[in-house]
Amino acid sequence: MFYKHQTSKAVLFMLPAFLLIGLFYAFPVAVSVFYSFTDKALVGIKSQKWSFIGLKNYVTMVTDGNFGISLANTVIFLVFSAIIGQQVLGFVIAYAIEKASPLARKFAGLAVLLGWVTPEVVVSFIFFAFLNTDGSLNSVLAFFGLKPLAWLYDFAMIAIILANIWRGTAFSMLMFQSALGNVDDSVKEAATIDGAGKFTVLTRIVIPIISGSIMTNTILITLQTLGLFGLIYSLTGGGPGFKTTTLPIYMYNKAFSAYQLGYGTAMAIVLLLFGICLSVFYTKSLKQEL
Repeated sequence: MFYKHQTSKAVLFMLPAFLLIGLFYAFPVAVSVFYSFTDKALVGIKSQKWSFIGLKNYVTMVTDGNFGISLANTVIFLVFSAIIGQQVLGFVIAYAIEKASPLARKFAGLAVLLGWVTPEVVVSFIFFAFLNTDGSLNSVLAFFGLKPLAWLYDFAMIAIILANIWRGTAFSMLMFQSALGNVDDSVKEAATIDGAGKFTVLTRIVIPIISGSIMTNTILITLQTLGLFGLIYSLTGGGPGFKTTTLPIYMYNKAFSAYQLGYGTAMAIVLLLFGICLSVFYTKSLKQEL
């Protein structure tokens, strides 16, 4: 009887959280799944008299060449800007300043955090001013007698990758700073006494100990990057052509520019499933339990 009473109290206390999750997550996802099986549009006849078309939207994706391009762009952007860029750079900065002086730690932390607290639209304008034809980077190249380049045209994907790394690295740095702070110094000292070098201590002791934090950080920055929209849309608009069109950009164009709400919603579901699959893959690969 006592345990039933305690369970009832626990459920009662958690009920508001369950209601919020249901209202702001489960219900929108359910509605999105439903509309992904329809031909609903934002305007016109199909906005009112839409019909159920089954898997037609998902079959269309298979034959939609632009969807394939946007998916490939999403993977490239994810790998180089988040998994390699933000994570590796964030770890390197956190590891480098671990033993630095308090002043150096504060300066480095503040410099990296400035990018993180800057809104996406502002970051896009900063990089536009830096990379456009008459921007700061080309001015530096011209000073050294080098030919200016159309960075936002010829190297558009590199531009958005660098912008996302600059903005998002602080999150990984903070995660790794916290994880490295929990590594017992006595363990590293014992390994050093036994003859292990710095690289061996890093790869055989430090990284395995913080593998849980690595997994968590990888999942979080993956989900953040998969859903990134404002930075790319403001900086390149997904162009030139389809060079920087990722799934969120293509989904937006189909749902709100071409008014194909059903098709755009189907792409949103695919993006959600893609993120879930990657999260499960990371978990299994790093042998961690959610």
